[in-house]
Amino acid sequence: MYEFFFDLIPEHFPYLLEGAVVTLELSILSMAIGILLGLVIALGRLSGRWWLEWPLRAYVEIWRDVPLIVQLLVIYFTLPTIGIVLPGFWAGILGLSLNMGAYLSEVFRAAIQSIDPGQREAGLSIGMSRSMIYGRVILPQALRIAIPTVGGYFISLLKDSSLVSFIAVNELLRHGSILINNTFRSMEIYMMVAIIYFIMSFVASRLVIRLEHALTPEHQRAAVRAGVGA
Repeated sequence: MYEFFFDLIPEHFPYLLEGAVVTLELSILSMAIGILLGLVIALGRLSGRWWLEWPLRAYVEIWRDVPLIVQLLVIYFTLPTIGIVLPGFWAGILGLSLNMGAYLSEVFRAAIQSIDPGQREAGLSIGMSRSMIYGRVILPQALRIAIPTVGGYFISLLKDSSLVSFIAVNELLRHGSILINNTFRSMEIYMMVAIIYFIMSFVASRLVIRLEHALTPEHQRAAVRAGVGA
């Protein structure tokens, strides 16, 4: 059985890698849009304007409480009824981005609220505008705090992107399903698919750790090393 598995790798692994490239494209684009969307929503909910906060809160609740697969199916099959026809890939991007934006908005909101309010007051006292305080003081710290959680969501997104196979997007899992239909070797094909997902997730987690380390100020790193040494 193992010999047969290794015999399948040269023949089918390249085809699975083509699907993995689509998975990465879906995940990276959706995460980038989700980060921007989540940040805008977080700032809107913290703006103190009720007419802005309530619609944004409703959006977050709806998109967090409805299963992602249902969101994708609604976007792909319902939007054409009102004249909006999206290819499967872009319907997947839209669904994943909206879903990720809802979750990340809560991450960013919590990170912003964790910053000492005294820093805002100090900024105002020296004549900084609200936008300057957020852009130069609050957001850089909040984003650094949010990095580990955002990285975890990206790794989850790599795996959740497999759901777009239900709307005919030829990503990794769908490529695996096509191979299974042609070869009837489900166990071996799914094993290769699992290996590719593991490699992508493992590499992503290492990159997040390196990014977090690079953005951590030296004095905080020194404090952590001193604590470990003690």
